[in-house]
Amino acid sequence: MPKKMFVIFGVSNILWMVFAVSQAIKVDMFPDKSKIFAQIGDSVSLTCSATGCESPSFSWRTQMDSPLNGKVRNEGTTSTLIMDPVSFEDEHQYLCTVICGAAKLEKAIRVEIYSFSKDPEIHLSSPPEVGKPVTVTCSVPEVYPFERLEIELLKGNHPMKVQDFLEPSEKKAQETKSLDVTFSPTDEDIGTALVCQATLHIYDDDSPPKVRKTTKELEVYISPKDTAISVNPSTRLQEGDSVAMACTSAGLPAPRILWSKKLDNGNLQLLSENATLTLISMRAEDSGIYVCEGNNPVGKDRKEVKLIVQEKMFTVEISPGPQIAAQVGDSVVLTCDVRDCESPSFSWRTQIDSPLNGKVRREGSKSTLTLSPVSFENEHFYLCTVICGQKKLEKGIQVELYSFPSDPEIEMSGPLVNGNPVTVSCKVPNVYPSDRLEIELFKGESIMMNKIFLEDVSKKALETKSLEMTFIPTVEDTGNVLVCLAQLPIDEMEFEPKQRQSTQILYVNVAPRDTAILVSPSSILEEGSSVNMTCSSNGLPAPKILWSRQLSNGDLQPISENATLSFMSTKIEDSGIYVCEGINQAGISRKEVNLIIQVAPKDIQLTAFPSERVKEGDTVIISCICGNVPPTLIILKKKAETGYIVLKSTGGAYTIHRAQLEDAGVYQCESKNEVGSQLRSLTLDVKGRESNKDYFSPELLVLYCASSLIIPAIGMIIYFARRANMTGSYSLVEAQKVC
Repeated sequence: MPKKMFVIFGVSNILWMVFAVSQAIKVDMFPDKSKIFAQIGDSVSLTCSATGCESPSFSWRTQMDSPLNGKVRNEGTTSTLIMDPVSFEDEHQYLCTVICGAAKLEKAIRVEIYSFSKDPEIHLSSPPEVGKPVTVTCSVPEVYPFERLEIELLKGNHPMKVQDFLEPSEKKAQETKSLDVTFSPTDEDIGTALVCQATLHIYDDDSPPKVRKTTKELEVYISPKDTAISVNPSTRLQEGDSVAMACTSAGLPAPRILWSKKLDNGNLQLLSENATLTLISMRAEDSGIYVCEGNNPVGKDRKEVKLIVQEKMFTVEISPGPQIAAQVGDSVVLTCDVRDCESPSFSWRTQIDSPLNGKVRREGSKSTLTLSPVSFENEHFYLCTVICGQKKLEKGIQVELYSFPSDPEIEMSGPLVNGNPVTVSCKVPNVYPSDRLEIELFKGESIMMNKIFLEDVSKKALETKSLEMTFIPTVEDTGNVLVCLAQLPIDEMEFEPKQRQSTQILYVNVAPRDTAILVSPSSILEEGSSVNMTCSSNGLPAPKILWSRQLSNGDLQPISENATLSFMSTKIEDSGIYVCEGINQAGISRKEVNLIIQVAPKDIQLTAFPSERVKEGDTVIISCICGNVPPTLIILKKKAETGYIVLKSTGGAYTIHRAQLEDAGVYQCESKNEVGSQLRSLTLDVKGRESNKDYFSPELLVLYCASSLIIPAIGMIIYFARRANMTGSYSLVEAQKVC
């Protein structure tokens, strides 16, 4: 007992010592938090310190035993884990293990990674203009984890939109997230600030969420408007006068003012960038249209004024001018008119001194150049030169040619049939210049195809251009209008018409189908009955009905074009195959019916060869022939005491070889079909021979010889009668034969 107490006392002392040591050792972690957030690219130091132990042993690990990816530095009672720079691989729960003698303690800290290094960026889809929609994009670059991101866009103090990105990220990566808002600026928005605030909801034990914001002043633009020109002294001037023209234009920012002069070809020649344009010592050539343009980053606005500087001596006008569009083949008259000159001198030329190819005629103060008919050789810039005394003036006119004489032509590759492809061709004949031509093909209100011939190299020649398209018409297309629209848009030329069109109403054919024949009362009739066979067929247009009878060689013999084919009193000859055809321009559909006319059996012939009276030992052939069409059933019988015995016949004939007395009696032939039946009978008399008589007499020999010839002859007659459908061949008991 004392020994056991000593052991217990010793163990308890050891446990008390271990407990005392563990109570004396203390492990601290700096930062003193359960978790910290580290930004990607920063440097993080985790310091583990032990107090109450002179020589502690340190070790670092992650909870998942992943690589540390950092450097460990031990100095006395402290150990530091340094991660520089921090990356996604450093996001773990880190454990610092301290061993002091027999004691072992651990301290944990979690390192979570984030990226939120840059302020949000505000971008506008276009310069903001009053009344026009603009999209504001607020983007936050290189953020992680974005599922904790919240972006809010404010205009002044008013929130416009807030967006969270709650969906979990599929991978650890820095991403750029953005928020888009579209709005239309107003005058009140001028000077208002756009604020994009991004909040990354990550929390340390005692730190708030991360917030970044960007502010951008909203510069709202107003496109130039209300542009106005004031002219002093007047828009009508004399040579040598001066004029001042002031231009104003409203907008935000204030529009820049540009003065230009419109040249004869329509182009603008820049003159000044001042609000006021002053012209001094003006000449006649200073006449023209002056354009004031106010522009700023979002638009421009123009105003024109026409100045007329009158020459003191004479003026020249050319008409129609300064440009004319003439159709090839037409006649064009160019007129040069002089005013305030008593004896002007005229001359005409082309700008490149080509032949005029026209007739010049003078009438007082006018000179005319007639081009008739106009051809490609007349496409020039013509100048009329007028000399009056010592002064010389020139006026020019551009003659442009075109050809657009007729409407387009619509052609189909074939009739329109439901479900069958057809090609539509739209042709524009004798067109020039073809590189300006555009052809559009419509079906109803829907455009099917369009073609622009810009890629074609235009040459000075009349050409025919076309558009082709293949489509599959349906029944629903019937009544639709096919429109071919051709346009020759030459903006700098004025002529009529600039567009032509042709239309065609679609009529879609449907091939005959569902052809059916209704026979009343039936297709199988008795001779003398009446029958109506009515044929119907669907199609578009409605199919034409044609009745024909099929001949023995397979050909069809037309017999009627009525829908109903009637027989008032049928005959046997009316039997056969009748064919109904539904026909329209899209196709043919055919149906046939087999008409069978039946008659009761008739014209039965029952014969015994060589005679109905024979002698014992003779050969007798009993033959039954009918003249019916269609075939009848023939049965040969012999009357017995108990009734009739059916005989086995071949080819409608029953042969008795070496007749006996018991072969004598009544023989019957029965012919029947579905309509009726007919009977014929004959009595065969067999006489016995005398026993001592020489049966090989010359007479008997002649009879045998005749029988040997007659029997094959009868067989041939029966064969040819069967081929002519005039005889019957029947076997034993209800055997059927075709007569």
